[in-house]
Amino acid sequence: MTSDAFSAIPLAYRLFFLYIEPISAIVGAFYAGLRPTEYLTYLASSAASAKLAQSPPTPTLISLYQLSNLYLLFALNEHLVLSSTASRRTWRALLLGLLVADLGHLATMVPLAWEKGFAEVFLRAWRWNAMEWGSVGFVYAGATMRSCFLMGVGLGEDAKQEKEE
Repeated sequence: MTSDAFSAIPLAYRLFFLYIEPISAIVGAFYAGLRPTEYLTYLASSAASAKLAQSPPTPTLISLYQLSNLYLLFALNEHLVLSSTASRRTWRALLLGLLVADLGHLATMVPLAWEKGFAEVFLRAWRWNAMEWGSVGFVYAGATMRSCFLMGVGLGEDAKQEKEE
């Protein structure tokens, strides 16, 4: 993209969607795929489940490798598609799909909320571990950024005209 085309998308959105979030997804892919026991231990809500995480069964490992692959796909799609265009229509389409995925990702945390309590998992950020920050806090940040973009926040008058087209 030329620098003129780049300026059509505000810097905060470019930084977050082209770099910060894809790098975060690659970190998730690394842990799920190359350090699955650490990944599972971060999800453990008790000492007993943390102990089980140390030797995950084959189906669990396969699921984590698949998750790792999906994190990588997410990172590549987001970075490569959005960095290839300044079309706000394309950005909106991709970000809407990712917003739906954000809601699905938060829903995957419900079993942990059943064990620890919904407020513990979804509201009490000061008590979150690294996995909860990644799986809840960072998802909140991504969903907020996507919602702001989709609502035209910071996009100026051109965004309102494009929505009408």
